[in-house]
Order: sequence, then C-alpha cells, then structure tokens
Amino acid sequence: MKRAIYPGTFDPFTYGHLDIVQRAVSLFDEVIVTIALNSAKAPLFNTDERMEMLRESLSSFASVRIDSFRGLLVNYAKKEKANVIIRGLRMISDFEFEFQMALMNRKLEEEITTVFLMPDEKYTYLSSSIVREIAQLGGDCSPFVPPHIEKKLKQKYLH
Repeated sequence: MKRAIYPGTFDPFTYGHLDIVQRAVSLFDEVIVTIALNSAKAPLFNTDERMEMLRESLSSFASVRIDSFRGLLVNYAKKEKANVIIRGLRMISDFEFEFQMALMNRKLEEEITTVFLMPDEKYTYLSSSIVREIAQLGGDCSPFVPPHIEKKLKQKYLH
C-alpha cells in the first residue's frame, strides 16, 4: 500500500490545500492529512477546530485520514508506515525552504521520499495567512475557503 502524509498547519484549510489533496488521492492508496502541532506557533484555530474543518472538508474522500502529530515528521511517517511526504509548491519562493526540508528529512530517514505537488495555477497566490488577513479586515473569503470555514473565520473575527 502506498501511504502518503500531507502535513501542514491548515490554519485555515483552503481551496489550495484541497487541490493538493485531490491530486494526492489520485496517486496514493491512502493520504493522511495531518496537522503539525508546533508550540512556537500561535494558530487562529485550535487543534480541535482545525481537525473538524479538515473532517468536514475532506469527508468525500474515502482514502483520506485526518490526524495530528507533534515532533519530527519523519518519526510520525515511520510510525504510520508512510513512505511519502507530500508538500505543495505554489511558487519558486516556496522551493528553497521545501527543498531544504526534503533533503533534511531524507538525511534523517532515507526510505521516506518527499513528493512536491503544484496546485492549479489559480491557487498559486493563496495562503492561509493571506486568508486570515482578508477575514480579519472584513473581506470576502468565499473564493478561497469552503463555506463552513468562511463561516468560522467570520465568527473568529466578529468576537
């Protein structure tokens, strides 16, 4: 079985993330979409909220599992018996960081391969931080996130 992990903060999950998941499920038997927990970051949504947003966004994909982890990604991948890490590349500026991380992960665990997937070009400008800023300033997030996430963004910034 080809099992892949798609890690991220997903704060919030966007249509760009969804596009990467759709591409991944066509390539792998199982895709674990997992929230990387990092105590150095202060996300807008807590882990439970992000898990629920992922569950609702990805419920139509039978081969997708939702999870979260703390620690080294390669250790989590080994625990889950996954041999592929999926990373999305939107633009060339993403490449340097992602390339460095892929090489370090390979150094730590050579059996795990990083696969870079590019989203549809209409999502190359899209990031969770931009979506949060648009929502915070009262803009329309509907082109960027599923409706249930847009609703949660509005609730966060109205309070």
